[in-house]
Parts: sequence; C-alpha cells; structure tokens
Amino acid sequence: MQLAIPACFLLNLLWFQSLLPSQADPLELLVVTVATDKTNGFKRLEGSLKLFNLKFLVLGMHEKWKGGYLRLFPGGGQKINILKRELEKYKNNKNLVLFFTDSYDVVFTAGKEEILTKFKEFNARIVFSAESTIWPDGLLENRYPEVTFGKRFLCSGGIIGYADTFWSTITKWNVEDTDSDQLYYTKIYLNATLRTQLNATLDHTSTLVQNINFAKYELEMVEEDTLTRIKNLKYSTLPSVIHGNGPSKIYLNHLTNYVPDGWHSEYGCRQCSRNLIDLPNEPKDKLPSVQLAIFIEQPTPFLEEFLQRLEQMSYPKSRITLFVHNNEGDAERYISQFMLRHRSKYAAVKIVSPHENIDEKAARNMAVNHCIEIACDYQFSVDSYVQITEPDILKFLITKNKQVIAPIVVQNGKLWSNFWGAINIDGYYARSDDYLAIVNNERSGIWNVPFVNAVYLTKGSTLKYMENKIQSLYNYEDFDADMAYCNHMRDEEIFIFATNEIDFGRLVFTENVMTDTIHPDWWQIEDNTEDWEERYIHPDFWKATLDGVDIAQPCPDVYMFPLFTHRAADTLVEIMEDYGEWSGGKNKDTRLAGGYENVPTVDIHMNQIAFEKEWLFLLRHYPTKIVEKVYPGFYTEADSSMMFVVRYKPTEQSFLRPHHDSSTWTMNIALNSHGTDYEGGGCRFLRYDCSVTNIPKGYALIHPGRLTHYHEGLLTTNGTRYIAVSFVDPEFALNS
Repeated sequence: MQLAIPACFLLNLLWFQSLLPSQADPLELLVVTVATDKTNGFKRLEGSLKLFNLKFLVLGMHEKWKGGYLRLFPGGGQKINILKRELEKYKNNKNLVLFFTDSYDVVFTAGKEEILTKFKEFNARIVFSAESTIWPDGLLENRYPEVTFGKRFLCSGGIIGYADTFWSTITKWNVEDTDSDQLYYTKIYLNATLRTQLNATLDHTSTLVQNINFAKYELEMVEEDTLTRIKNLKYSTLPSVIHGNGPSKIYLNHLTNYVPDGWHSEYGCRQCSRNLIDLPNEPKDKLPSVQLAIFIEQPTPFLEEFLQRLEQMSYPKSRITLFVHNNEGDAERYISQFMLRHRSKYAAVKIVSPHENIDEKAARNMAVNHCIEIACDYQFSVDSYVQITEPDILKFLITKNKQVIAPIVVQNGKLWSNFWGAINIDGYYARSDDYLAIVNNERSGIWNVPFVNAVYLTKGSTLKYMENKIQSLYNYEDFDADMAYCNHMRDEEIFIFATNEIDFGRLVFTENVMTDTIHPDWWQIEDNTEDWEERYIHPDFWKATLDGVDIAQPCPDVYMFPLFTHRAADTLVEIMEDYGEWSGGKNKDTRLAGGYENVPTVDIHMNQIAFEKEWLFLLRHYPTKIVEKVYPGFYTEADSSMMFVVRYKPTEQSFLRPHHDSSTWTMNIALNSHGTDYEGGGCRFLRYDCSVTNIPKGYALIHPGRLTHYHEGLLTTNGTRYIAVSFVDPEFALNS
C-alpha cells in the first residue's frame, strides 16, 4: 500500500530546501563593512581581517557621511542604504554568508572556519549581536522576548546571515540616511512575524560578537598559542569579533594592544616592528623637518640640564625649528645662555617671553599654527620637566610612523608618568590593569592609550587636519591644555600611542621648588635624586663604593673619598654666604638646646637654611656606603643634629683648639681649594701625630668621633676656608 503525500507538503519542502545552501558547494564567508574614511580604527579592522585571511568588502569609502554624529546621537541609516545599493548582486547566492560589522571600532579574533561553524550552530538564517542595554528607544524594552540566560537587546554592530536573508532584511523598508540603523533592525526583530519569516535570532551569549559596552567586567584576555583572545567569563565563550560599541571604544583600544596579535607574554611586542618608515642617513636635508616646541610653564628644577639635553639630541639641527614659550622669569637667563651658544645651529627660532603675557593654552595653539605656517613635517612638544636622556629619541619616534606618539617617561622611584592607560567617564585619569607593568617596564612595547602629556610627537599633517576641524586644539571646556588636545584627538578617532621600548629619560618632580633662594635646585635631593646626583655628587664617588676599590687613609682610621662636585661645593658656599647669618664663634649659642657650645666655630647650621632634612637624606644615602665599607661590622643610623658649614679666615677664626666631637663618626667636606682659595688649614689628630692637609675640593674626610680621634683645626694663614661638618650618631656614641 502506498501513502499519498499531499502536494502542498511537497511544495513547502521544496521551498524550505531552496533556502538551504547547496550541499555540493561549501559555504563562503564575506565580511562587509561601511567606512567613508581610512581612520586608524578602519586600518586596525583591515589588519585583523588580513591576519585571518578573511575576504572582505569595504563599501562607501570616500563618500560624504550623512548618517549623523553617532557618538552622541542615533543615526547610521546611510549604512543600510549603502548596503542596499551594493549587495543586490549577492542576494541569490545561497552558498554565501555575509557578515556585516561596523568598521572603526571592531576587530576580528578568528577566521572563516570558526565563524561559520559558530553561525551554523545557531540554526538561524540571520543572527544579530546582542548587548545588555537598549538603544536608541528604551520604550521598546517590554516588546523584547524574555531571555533567561544572556543579553536581551539587539546591537547592529555585528550581523551575520545567509546572503538572501540578509538582502531581505535590509530591504524591508525605506530608511533615511539620518535614521537609526539600530532602530531599523530592532523593529524587524521585534516583529514576531518577520522574526519567524527571517528565522532571526540574537547572539545572546556573545558567541560570535562581543559588544564591550557594560560588559568590561565579564571579559578576560587569554593567550592561545601565538594569539590573544577575549574570553567572556560569564558565558564561557570566545567571541570571534570584538566591538567597542558606545563609549567603550577606549577600552577596545586597550584590548587591541594585545588582541589578536599585539603584545604577548612569549613573543613580546609584535606591533613594534610594523609599518615603520626608514630615515635616510644622508643627505640630512632629506630628513623630515621638525618643530621642537619647548614649554616652560612653571618653576622647574634642573632647567639647565633640560636645555643641554635637548641640544644633545642627535637629529640634525638644520632640520629643527625652535619654538619656545617661557612663562617663568627665572628661566630667562638659562634660555638666553642656551641661545647665545646654540641659536645659529637651528633652522629658525621663535621665542615667546613672559613679558608677552601669553598663557599656556594660547601658546600651545600658537605653536601649532607656527608649525603649520612653516609646513613642518612633525611637531615635537616637550615640557621643561622632562629630562630626555636618549639622544636618538626623535629619529626613533619618527620611524614609528604614528600620527601621535609619546615616549614614556616616569618620575624616578614613583608611579607617575606622562600617560594614562584609561580614563573615567568624565575624561580624567583611571588606572588600566596593565599600567603598573608598563611603568615598571615589565612589559615593553607600543600602547594605544587615551592620554599623553609632557612630551609627544605629532605629525604636521595631523595638526593641519585638526586645526581645520577644531581651530583651537588645546581648548576644550575646562580641561587643561593636554587633556583638551587628547580629547580632540580621540573625538576625531586619531589613535594616541605611547612607547616604552627603550629608556627615553624621566620626569622631574616640580611640586616643591624653592623660589626664594639663589640655588633652588640644591633642595631637590629627595624629590629629584637622580638629577641632583648627576649635578652634585662626584662621579668618582660611586667607584669608591665598589668592593676591591681602596679608600685613601691619610691617618689611622681616617678615610678620604670624593663626594661633591666642584659645583656642589660652590653652591653650598654661595647659599651660606647669601644667607649671611654666621655665628660669632662664641661659647654662648642660642641655636643649641643648652645654649652653650664648648668648642665654638664661625658657622651656619643646616637647619638655619631649611636644609636639615635634606642633609640627613644625604648622610644616609652617600657617606654611609663608605662608613660601612671601611668600618666593617658597624652599621650607622646616620642621625645627626649638628650639621653646619664652618668658615675659617685669619681675620675671623683661623683655627680650632683640640677637642673630641660629640659623634660616633664625623664627616668634613672640603668646600674650596687649598692653594687657590686659602693657605694653611687642615686637621691634626693628636694621638697619632698625623695631619691631613690639602684636601681636594669636594672630598670628604670621615673619622671616629669620641674617645680615639682627639683632633684640632690647623691654622688658616691666608684667604677663606670652608668646610661642611656633620657629627653623626651622637646618641649611639653616648649609649656606647
């Protein structure tokens, strides 16, 4: 007996089979995107597509964008109209899957096989990506189907479907360019009849597309072989596409420092060697022209070294134009000295002095306009609190071929740097999860970041583009200048990069600058130790601290070693003479707790010039290294309450009678030169009948204090002799 099959059933079966792809031909995948400009974001998307050998079609390039300002308002209907115009030729291809994504805020993390496998597992004709918030019409929330697990609302940034169904979806209704594309797709999806006809669904668990907005804390980066993926911990999925929808674009930039083939724990920075440009060695006139824009906006320590280091950069000065904005009157003498020596080396120089009353924002905008006027290829903006120690910094940054790139510099011993790894919703600092690793050089590479300041290189073409769009690049609401600059760059989707591939230098701390003294940098020993050491600590001091290097011993248990540079010695003498309140060398001394000095000298104490804390820092960080080397088994606390500069001269006090010091150990530093500044002088240790004279300027003498080293100050016969004296560990000596 044969069963009769109704004709209507056969027709329906044939219709359904016609919707399925041909079994003879494998599915093909075509990624489609709409982009009107080759922005940094588009180039990033393009790079990820090429990495996974994905076929892709870019539509709308160089067309005028009429779809609205999507960062703040609904829009994007133009994308649908461009798709309608260009995709009709694919509408009957039953073996083709179209995967539409946005272009400027998307990156692929997987290839064709994974994407198609995941798509087929949906058993749907078209799949929209999903997110946890509804946009742009919140009133539609109750019309969405309930979801027990996963994200409920449609996001139009990722849509994958069979070509014929995709075509049917985008041609359901007419849409204006300025209409919302997301609302268009939402209304289709919320129409139960159309949803069934199209066999449409949402990617509720971010299997294919991860929309980042409001999902940051669901995500974790995982390394798979040579690549880095994003894992959604909430749904245990590995999305094939990452979409920085809404305000999550900065976080997407952060993720793509690693995903898919950025920095890797085994391979390091793969991006560091990509898209570089070669700079010719000769002739020099073929090198890009650079405007070196120098900004002195506040009292800054070690300004002299700052300018010297700029001059020491290896880039040909004939290709550099100087622009200097100085907002500090005390800096004028350093600028004048610098220009006197070096001005003729540079292509041109423009100086804006404090007398012109140009504020920082106006000056930075002026520098931008100046750069554009002279058609500079690059602007290298440097603030005065950046100490550049890498001579090849300009060449290095230029070869990186970025629109904006900053060399990462950090305050020594601190976590303060010239970049932010993240920003909060108000545009201010937030710490990224990799900030410490980058600042501490545990990870080295090039990083896409939302903010840089202090020192950065900008392409001249970028400045020109921004000036046409913005006019005042360094003005934005109440933001400071650098925040305004970075905000404008982000708004125009220009990526800001920072690199720590090499050591470029450091930031100087500027919060505690003395402004009422002749040598303010002298007080920077704690805040800017490395700069202080380079100027004031004798270069041979560090050799003396090494094992196997002998320390001169002119008398038993008396040791002599280099400590101060000549400049340090001169600085301390000039500070004391400028202060001028020398004691009278009398026994009565109101500066002391008991009001009496048994063995008085003509002196000024460190606490009188507000340098007591700093001198204790000096004692604990430098001479202690020698003390513990030459007196083995003794560990000093380096404490002192008697630290002073003594002045000897024949017409005032020329010698000091024999005495013990109230110390465990004593240090004397020669602050001027025997034979040039004075005659005579020195120290005689009576018990050993041993004298130390002619101590080189800047050298320190250390010896035990109480009990063994009874000593006297020898007669200064001519000129003026200065020494810096410290009685160290007095309480330790008394207790012993």
